[in-house]
Amino acid sequence: MKKILLLSAVLAAFSIQAQFTVTVQTPPEFNNQDAILYSLNGSRDIIASTEKAKNGVLTFKYPNAYSGMMKIYFPGSNNNFSFISENKNVNIKIEATNSKISNIIYQDEANDLMSKQQEGSQKKEVILPALSQIKEYYKENTEFGKALKTEIDRLSGMANPIDPAKHPFISYYNTNYNKYVSNDPSKKVSQDDIINFIDKSNDMLESSSLLRPILVAYLNAGGNANVAGSVDKLLDRLKVETPRGQTVLSELIDIFDVYEMKDLKDKYLSLAKNLKCTITDRLASTLKSNANVEKGATFPNNKFQSPVNTTAKSIYDVKADKKVIVFWSSTCSHCENELPKLLEKYNELKAKNIQIIGLSLDTDKDSYSKKIAAFPWINDSELRGWNSSYTENYNIHATPTYFILDANNKIINRPDHVGDVLEYLKVK
Repeated sequence: MKKILLLSAVLAAFSIQAQFTVTVQTPPEFNNQDAILYSLNGSRDIIASTEKAKNGVLTFKYPNAYSGMMKIYFPGSNNNFSFISENKNVNIKIEATNSKISNIIYQDEANDLMSKQQEGSQKKEVILPALSQIKEYYKENTEFGKALKTEIDRLSGMANPIDPAKHPFISYYNTNYNKYVSNDPSKKVSQDDIINFIDKSNDMLESSSLLRPILVAYLNAGGNANVAGSVDKLLDRLKVETPRGQTVLSELIDIFDVYEMKDLKDKYLSLAKNLKCTITDRLASTLKSNANVEKGATFPNNKFQSPVNTTAKSIYDVKADKKVIVFWSSTCSHCENELPKLLEKYNELKAKNIQIIGLSLDTDKDSYSKKIAAFPWINDSELRGWNSSYTENYNIHATPTYFILDANNKIINRPDHVGDVLEYLKVK
């Protein structure tokens, strides 16, 4: 019995040690607003908890050990900011202007250091080369020349080494960003080097935000001639039955989706579908979002938030022989080119009992409202941008994205461009 009690005490102590708190001081306009805390898995945000500000303070208690990137999102005002956890308490103060975050003050050591490091890295990459060129035109014995040299020396020496024992995540992030993601041509690494890193890295790889850019670097290192061969080589090493192998597989499917590499996406999506082992939540979410929008599937319903040009409450409430669903944004240049062509044919489409439903990934209400004033079809938006539920529910990676549904909300076509939409509907 004593041994059992002792073990329980050890586990309890570990549980207490593993838990940390994220405390955020909010300005008055953020009082009593819901906020969502996210951790990270690969490139996907994972909801950790939802809290409400009390007396101007948000307090999130994270129950598990976690080192990596985190994010807090305010859905009511569409504000968000990122920070890091090194499995220690995080303290942040935010300042705002007109309900928009204007400044983040990191009050814990790790985030303050990370913020300064990233600011210094940006200045070093962007400003230092320009200052070095300007220096050639000024004599060092002038006041400006002396000030210029001082700033160049300061920026040149900003990359101070981080003690990995004291700040393990910052050290991990900086080291591997500089080695695998940096655009420095002198730091090119081979595919074998990247495979070894992905295979042997600790769990901070998934939480660091580095996995996707490292995978892109890996594919680029192999060239365009045999991308499938590069992927097979990587997955063979990692084994798709393992959690990391499945996370990498999920990321690769998304990468091929983003870059419109359909054949490769279909190949590895099929591999994922046919796995006989236990599927991780990360890969399961990728499979589900793709299954939702496969040709022949029933398009998932969406309850409208503030619909315009309709009394319908949801997509399914809209009755038509066919429906064109278009995901777009007022800030999307491709949408700017394509949607006017849809507008030209709107009356023809309406005469054929074809309804258009525009679902916007905007964040700015004024910009969205001005744009939809010209669109007579059904319009709606959550005004949450890429934090919208649309992105995961409908596997949206770019705008505009089109779907054509039949009268029963079955997906009958997935056009790439507005011309394909009009041609399929025979109004081109």
